[in-house]
Amino acid sequence: MSETTLTSKGQTTIPKEIRDQLGLRAGDRLTFTLLPDGTVLLRAKNRRLASLGGCLQREGQPTVPIDQMSPWR
Repeated sequence: MSETTLTSKGQTTIPKEIRDQLGLRAGDRLTFTLLPDGTVLLRAKNRRLASLGGCLQREGQPTVPIDQMSPWR
């Protein structure tokens, strides 16, 4: 468990080990969700476009270069 301090402006620093585990970088967006029991969920919205590469490929389906994907061909 990590601990941090809240500043008078309502800001805090996410501990390095947490940032590293979540792959957070400057400019990443975070969402906070308050649950009825008082638990707060922190979600990192830091998926990069490059991380989606290959997610639609199915086994046995040929790959197609992007320049051949034009709908006007």
